Amino acid sequence: MSRRTKKPLAKRGPGGDRPKAGAKAGARPAKAGSAKPGAFKAGPVRGNRGEDGRPVSARPVRKRAERPAAERPSSERAGERFAGRSGAAPRPRPEAFAPEPDKAKPDALLPTKVETVTVTDDENGMRVDRFLEARFPGLSFSHIQRIVRKGELRVNGKRADSKDRLEEGQSVRIPPLKLDAPKLPGHLSEAEQKTLAQLKEMTLFEDADVLVLNKPAGLAVQGGSGTTRHIDQMLEVLRDAKGQKPRLVHRIDKETAGCLLVAKTRFAATALTGSFRHRSARKIYWALVAGVPKPKQGRISTYLAKDESEEDSIMRVAKHGDDGASHAVTYYAVVETSGQKLAWVSLKPVTGRTHQLRAHMAHIGHAIVGDPKYFNIENWQLPGGLQNRLHLLARRIVIPHPRGGVIDVSAPLPPHMLQSWNLLGLEHDRFDPIEHAPEE
Repeated sequence: MSRRTKKPLAKRGPGGDRPKAGAKAGARPAKAGSAKPGAFKAGPVRGNRGEDGRPVSARPVRKRAERPAAERPSSERAGERFAGRSGAAPRPRPEAFAPEPDKAKPDALLPTKVETVTVTDDENGMRVDRFLEARFPGLSFSHIQRIVRKGELRVNGKRADSKDRLEEGQSVRIPPLKLDAPKLPGHLSEAEQKTLAQLKEMTLFEDADVLVLNKPAGLAVQGGSGTTRHIDQMLEVLRDAKGQKPRLVHRIDKETAGCLLVAKTRFAATALTGSFRHRSARKIYWALVAGVPKPKQGRISTYLAKDESEEDSIMRVAKHGDDGASHAVTYYAVVETSGQKLAWVSLKPVTGRTHQLRAHMAHIGHAIVGDPKYFNIENWQLPGGLQNRLHLLARRIVIPHPRGGVIDVSAPLPPHMLQSWNLLGLEHDRFDPIEHAPEE
């Protein structure tokens, strides 16, 4: 079942200006320290003299009794600063959002014998591997995968996959666990120092909570059969002094390049995962496809289900009610064309199904160039000079920052796509018409 309808997207305003995501009109940040509370000291009053002829000092100001915080005006309460003009929202202090420090050492929390725990309401919907990472900071990806693969971890008495979602009230059997020792920068091996340098080179944005990487095409996000090097493994070199490793918040395909969001703290991981779950995150992809889609802007709505074989798995368009079928929605817009042979399209997935964009573009007859799974157009030849690699880029991610504000990061075209853009004369700095597509 599929539906493709033309749905015009919002255009830029006069002059082509577009407000940035999260910006509020008229709001200006207040200067730090512009108003410092303090007591005024009274000086001598001129003209008033005592019997001895000396100036009489004014009565000292009595110190005002301290009132409870709830009774004081909001402007007097500690930690509150108001930005710009009257009516602007208070600017929260980062400390107010900080999670409570661990009272026990991470290794003290690890079970030394088999334990059974119950999934809480806060953990409802968590993946099994994320559940273990949240409960036991410092566990390596390989250790989690090993105990799951061996069947040592069970949910309600049954074997579980690391990708399975947990439900509140389920019982989870956890075997004895081993915490990897944290590795400080000064103690990294030569290979680990090289990995650290590679991560720094990939970095598009970083602060105390969030890391956005520009993942190269061909590098897997997580391990699998036959995969020895991947982003999750590389993040091992970024463990902090408590042994906590940055956590992946979402995934992109191995051959897809571009923005990959990573949480550096448990607090950030919870907030960012929630943003994806509630569809507060906006992702934009660029692709080079065969032919020119008509209409040039539209919405693709289908059900997708996974077909698995011993050698491979692929997403197929399914019917509502089919076993394992999930609804998938994608908006697309043609940015520029190269004759009628190729088109540069911008894609905005509303849902996040596996291979959603690749399956959807193939479904409407305009498969992504270089896609080994979904490109099956007969008698179609790749234009000379273009590499036969997947031309799909996770171009931009816009998501609320865990401590306020908005993260808005864009990735450049990877080398093989930049080469194609140059050969085809496509202008990669053109306005992207998908930006204001609907969010549902």
